[in-house]
Parts: sequence; structure tokens; C-alpha cells
Amino acid sequence: MADMRPQRRRSEAAGDLQERVSDLAPWFQNIDIGHGITTAPDHFLGDYPAFKYRRFKDALPADLSGKSVLDIGCNAGFYAIEMKKRGAARVLGIDSDERYLDQARLASAALGFGDIEFAKRDVYDVAALGETFDLVIFMGVLYHLRHPLLALDLIREHVAGDMLLFQTMQQGSDAVLEVPQDHPFHKPGTFDPPDYFDDPAYPKLHFIEREFAHDWTNWWAPNAACSQAMLRAAGFAIEAQPEPEVYLCRTAPVPYREHGPAAVYPAKGARA
Repeated sequence: MADMRPQRRRSEAAGDLQERVSDLAPWFQNIDIGHGITTAPDHFLGDYPAFKYRRFKDALPADLSGKSVLDIGCNAGFYAIEMKKRGAARVLGIDSDERYLDQARLASAALGFGDIEFAKRDVYDVAALGETFDLVIFMGVLYHLRHPLLALDLIREHVAGDMLLFQTMQQGSDAVLEVPQDHPFHKPGTFDPPDYFDDPAYPKLHFIEREFAHDWTNWWAPNAACSQAMLRAAGFAIEAQPEPEVYLCRTAPVPYREHGPAAVYPAKGARA
């Protein structure tokens, strides 16, 4: 008679894992953690974020051997895990929500990536990490922040060593207007304001005073021109835009740094 004990142990392990997944519900990231278990099989967006990742994953280096990665707002650790699969030497995920961090620890351990580090911090605390990372992932966070440009400044100032993978919800036009270097008060020869402020392609950061999609944490929705302008203003050069809301950037000199905190905050570091 065949020994059924290994099969029974696997079944028990799967049952225990499913129970732990259920205890940490709800999950915003649907992650396949093996044993036929996915963390959010009924996600309202479908197989999220895997389907989104497939659209832009080829824009990232296939081999991250020897590289360090910081995932800001890591949620359940989907992107941290994917970067570890690419061979990253060190991956740190931070989030301000302890339940998300518990989800991330469970998912990464279940998949054999227990060496991924997770810590409770928010984006305004990144200076306390005291180190830079070869790749910073900052996806799905900016529009939840009351101070979005400050967050980008702090990332550039303190933790971005080379690459930034950035994503934000965008609303409005996808067109991008070439704006003047200096904005006059009026049209030449008139007292009328310039027309470009009313152009849908002008950089606009829409403020959401109340809920968006039944979520009170959604504060801002830039259009495409605004996302790109904010990245440049914080000191990031856009190298690729593999899909409308996703930008792969490299660190670049911070514009107007010499003007001090009126132009860029905190403007404390020596890195350009």
C-alpha cells in the first residue's frame, strides 16, 4: 500500500497556509504563493498586480545581481518578490501599514524568499534608512500622499542611487504641452492671462478633497504632463514610459537646488 503520509503533510501545510492568508485578509495584491493558493482570487481588478507588471517588466533590467532594491509602499510584497526573482542581492520593503507588512512576510516566506527585509516606515522617513539603493520602487503611493512633491524630493535626496520605477494614478489628458521656460503674467500687449493654463495638456495636479473610488486616502491625480514635470523637478530623468502611468527614471541633477528650500526641500545633501 502506498504511503499517504507525504501527501497528507502537504495537504495539512496547504490548509495551514490558507488559514494564515485568510487571517490577514483583505489583500490588495493577488499573489500566487503555491499549493494552489492565491491571496486575492476575487480581486476587483482581476489578477492584480501581475497583469500590470507583465506590461512593463521588460523595461527593467532582467539581471539585478549585486543590486539593492527599496520598495516604498510595498503592500503585500509583490514587487519586492519579483525583484528578488531577478537576483537582487538585497531587497527592503517598507510600508506604514503593519498588516501589509505581515502579508508581505508571509508571501515572501511561502515563496522561499524569506531573506527579503520588511520594515514599518513611511516615505517621509526614508532619510532615516541612511543608505542609497540601486533601484527604488515607488508605485501606487504618490496619489495617497498629502505632500507628493516633498516625497519625491526626499526619495531623490536620500535613497535613490540610480534608478526609480514610478507609477501614479493619472487623470485628465495624456497629451504633454511644451511649456515656456518663463511664464508671463499676461499675453503680450494685453492684460489677459496666458491660454496655456487652460490647455488640458498643461501640467495639472488635480486635488481630490473628498473620496475617489470610495477611498478617502486618494488626495491627488496628476495628468501625464504633471507626472513627468514633477519627476524632472525632483531630479529624475525619464528613460522609458512602458505604459501610460509607469515611468522608469534615472537620477539627474536637481533643478534650481541652488535657490534653497523655496525651490527644493530639503536641499541638505551633497548629491547632485
